[in-house]
Amino acid sequence: MDGDQIMGVLALALKSDGQLKDDTLVVTVMSNLGLKLGMKKAGISVVETAVGDRYVLEGMRAGGYSLGGEQSGHLIFSDYATTGDGVLTGLQLAARVAATGKPLQTLAAEAMDRLPQVLVNVSGVDKARVKTHDAVLAAVAEVEGRLGEAGRVLLRPSGTEPVVRVMVEASTAEIAQEESESLAQIVRAELAL
Repeated sequence: MDGDQIMGVLALALKSDGQLKDDTLVVTVMSNLGLKLGMKKAGISVVETAVGDRYVLEGMRAGGYSLGGEQSGHLIFSDYATTGDGVLTGLQLAARVAATGKPLQTLAAEAMDRLPQVLVNVSGVDKARVKTHDAVLAAVAEVEGRLGEAGRVLLRPSGTEPVVRVMVEASTAEIAQEESESLAQIVRAELAL
């Protein structure tokens, strides 16, 4: 199980217990589209933040929300802590398994259908221009048009490395791979240093 699946399972658990504040889950922009779609189907709103526990916590505090986290598995339960806590997350998962009698795999499948996600790190480029370069933005729009509601594109400069992260989610791994490589080539060509 990954962090998105865990968040999905626990968001459903808290909602069913009436403990998910405003039926809202706070995630980062890196969370899988499958999580967002699964939460929408369950009547749970999703608030997106920048990548990092700090931003998740800020988003939670801004709305007074009770659950948030990152795809990496760092989950924050604001009723108990202000940072990710693996032991607390494990206890919450164990409680859900005990309450439902269902294995984690089943609970995860009920929470979301994970879409294939491909992430390509492009180095040697001017990462500051990724959000403003016309040719790059046009290429992103073109890919988003092909993917429709069954996928998404995220280009973001890394906050910790000299790279641009090109992420594509799609209905199949082949499409995600093809589109991410295509966008990575455009980023490499257009933003080369």
